[in-house]
Amino acid sequence: MRAPLKGPIPVVLVVTLFAGVYFGYNYLFRQATLPEGLIQANGRIEGDHITVASKFSGRIQSMLTQEGDVVKAGQTMVLLDDTQARIRVTQAEKAVATLRAKVEALEIDLEVMRKDVPLAIDAAEAEVEHSTAMYAKAEATEQQAQRDALRFQQLASQGAASRQGEERAALALTTSRNDLTASRNAVIRARRQSAQVKLGWQRISVKEGELKATRAQLEQFEAALAEAESILADLIIKAPSDGVVLTRIADVGEMASPGTPLLDLVDLDRLYLKVFVPEVEIGKVRVGLPARIRTDCFPDRDFPATARMISSRAEFTPKEVQTHDERTKLVYAVKLYLDENPDHCLTPGMPADAVIRWKEGVQWAAPRW
Repeated sequence: MRAPLKGPIPVVLVVTLFAGVYFGYNYLFRQATLPEGLIQANGRIEGDHITVASKFSGRIQSMLTQEGDVVKAGQTMVLLDDTQARIRVTQAEKAVATLRAKVEALEIDLEVMRKDVPLAIDAAEAEVEHSTAMYAKAEATEQQAQRDALRFQQLASQGAASRQGEERAALALTTSRNDLTASRNAVIRARRQSAQVKLGWQRISVKEGELKATRAQLEQFEAALAEAESILADLIIKAPSDGVVLTRIADVGEMASPGTPLLDLVDLDRLYLKVFVPEVEIGKVRVGLPARIRTDCFPDRDFPATARMISSRAEFTPKEVQTHDERTKLVYAVKLYLDENPDHCLTPGMPADAVIRWKEGVQWAAPRW
């Protein structure tokens, strides 16, 4: 059995124990604890990712951006092979041009018909009136010639008129009858012509229907042209918003399929710090609370942020996340969106610390780990 320790050794142990307790307390409480009303957390800066993909299939002809490039909204990023699309556009343009010319010709014909038909009807009706008048005159002449011929015939039988006079009267009757027949036929022709001319209104209706159908066909071909032009335009893939190229997924010569990612962007003006708040403190956090963010790159500079998202589910503390209480097991994810990113100095992937102020009036303090 060992003899109990004597001399200065117990004093050393006591001093060592006291120092350990002091520095442990100082680290856990004085350094890691913030004033009431502030919560500290850490994580990595992330951003809302934007996947750039093609709406149509095609071979990649050119890639105009590289990883790390900063792009502006509307900037051309990828060019797909557009040979077939251009051919379809050309075909559609020719079809549209042909139909437009046909529509124009039909409109001119219709305008001429609308002016010509009333004039033709007036002329035909005038001809009917004229031929009817001539028929009436011929009828009167024939009746008079018939009476004259009958009278000369009676006088000739009594010896009171010459044979020559009787023959002239008979000839006049025959002539008047021929004129009456001719004038009757003229009236029939005039009436038929009038009826034929009046069909012009129906021809106008038919022409209007043809014009309407041609215009509808033109609209279809114009829609086909617009679609072909839209497909051609979509083969030029542009940046949907400002951002930086994080990942270049495809390369020149590869086939792009509809919806398959080609590039991955992140908007540097929409960055956020995803932090994890312990379960015991999550009740203090709410959407809209202000926060301050610091990074190792800018240790003396605060970046204002605002809490915009609080997870509804707890999860176990990620390995890369520090907490001042190692006993904390369950945490809630909170997204702190930066109010601004001056000169785009912050980029996704940067580790950062944050302080969230949940009580108004509390003075800001730097994170203490």
